[in-house]
Amino acid sequence: MAQGGYTYIMTNKPGGVLYIGVTADLAARIDQHRRGTGSIFCRKYGLTRLVLVEHHTDILLAISREKALKAWKRDWKIRLIEQANPDWDDLFDHIV
Repeated sequence: MAQGGYTYIMTNKPGGVLYIGVTADLAARIDQHRRGTGSIFCRKYGLTRLVLVEHHTDILLAISREKALKAWKRDWKIRLIEQANPDWDDLFDHIV
C-alpha cells in the first residue's frame, strides 16, 4: 500500500509568484522551503508562505494532482487558493 501525500502551494505574498509541490512529509518539506533549501525556485523568489494544502490518501494521487494543478491557468490556481484561504494566510503554523 502506498503512503499518503500532500499537494501544496507556496507564495511570497497574496497574488504573488506561485509554486506547486508534492510531498509525503509536509512539515519537513515546508520547513526546507522556508529555510531556502527546498527548491531553487522557492529560494529565488522568496516563497515562504504556505497558502494551500490538499491531503491525499495515496502519494500517487498527490503526484497526479500536482501535475494537474501545474497545468491549470494561473487564474484558476488563484481562485482555488482564495476559495480555501481567502486572506492568503500562511498555513505553516497549522501543520506543525
